[in-house]
Amino acid sequence: MYLIARVTSSQEKITADILENKAKMTNLAVDSIVLPAGMRGYIVIEGQSENAIRDLIMNEPHVKGVLSHPLAAEELDKMLTVKQMSQEIGVNDTVEFMSGPFKGYKARVKKVDTAKDEITVELMDVAVPIPVTTKSNIARIIQKAEVV
Repeated sequence: MYLIARVTSSQEKITADILENKAKMTNLAVDSIVLPAGMRGYIVIEGQSENAIRDLIMNEPHVKGVLSHPLAAEELDKMLTVKQMSQEIGVNDTVEFMSGPFKGYKARVKKVDTAKDEITVELMDVAVPIPVTTKSNIARIIQKAEVV
């Protein structure tokens, strides 16, 4: 059985450590504590029963509550599955930033570093084109480069 606990934002790691130590000391039937990436303010707790999990989180300072219904294993798998973008950004492609300080800006790719998952781009529609290196997952291709 899996339950999602709401915790104070930015205190997920500390709360998970506290709960792990408490579970070991009290021998509660808790199997794992997971900090899902991208789910700020939540931790997932796996246990033998809902009562064991609720006993674990009771009176803990950073725990705000528990979501109303337990999760099935299939639901948890969907939440934890990393979705990979199937885009291959190449040199001279035009991209648009989806997040970060350049959100909404368009840029032309000058260099691609697949080992680090980074791209170096020159922003378009700016007075002085300065090369900027950023992660490729925050950009999406809006126009592929023409093959000559």
